[in-house]
Amino acid sequence: MDYLNEIEFKMEETMETLDKRLTTVRTGRANPNMLANVVVDYYGTPTPIQSVANITVPEARQLFVKPFDRGTLKDIEHAIQEANLGINPTNNGEMIILTLPELTEDRRREYVKQAKSMGEDAKVALRNIRQDGNNKVKADELPEDQEKALLEDIQELINKYNKLVDDKIREKEKELMEV
Repeated sequence: MDYLNEIEFKMEETMETLDKRLTTVRTGRANPNMLANVVVDYYGTPTPIQSVANITVPEARQLFVKPFDRGTLKDIEHAIQEANLGINPTNNGEMIILTLPELTEDRRREYVKQAKSMGEDAKVALRNIRQDGNNKVKADELPEDQEKALLEDIQELINKYNKLVDDKIREKEKELMEV
């Protein structure tokens, strides 16, 4: 019967998902999370790149990907190319070096749009959570005043989380447009 805790828990999960998704948006600075969605064909098994290689950031615009098993170097290079990150990997025989190009104004705006789209997806998920919560409250046939109070509390929760989403997107936009 603890509707609010359940709804808030789901909304927190949505925010965590948004955070993870926003880390994959490039900002002109190298970040190992940029490779989070890269999957390597490791001896016939699709494996996350973090499981087959060590990813380091030696400079602001470079990533080094050093495989644990040198035999997988070509597979890792191929997976990075397939991931369509807009970065060409350089294989020096020991590791793969990714050098991020300077972001152009148009590219930055494109990334801002991508971040805003992720924010909108999060808001849709929050609205769905609110709708499910409202439906559960109404289905339980509570006294009218208690039902009304719960529905208002749920609305306050969604207002709070929508504001958090807006803040995160504004912050990401500022980070992206920073030269």
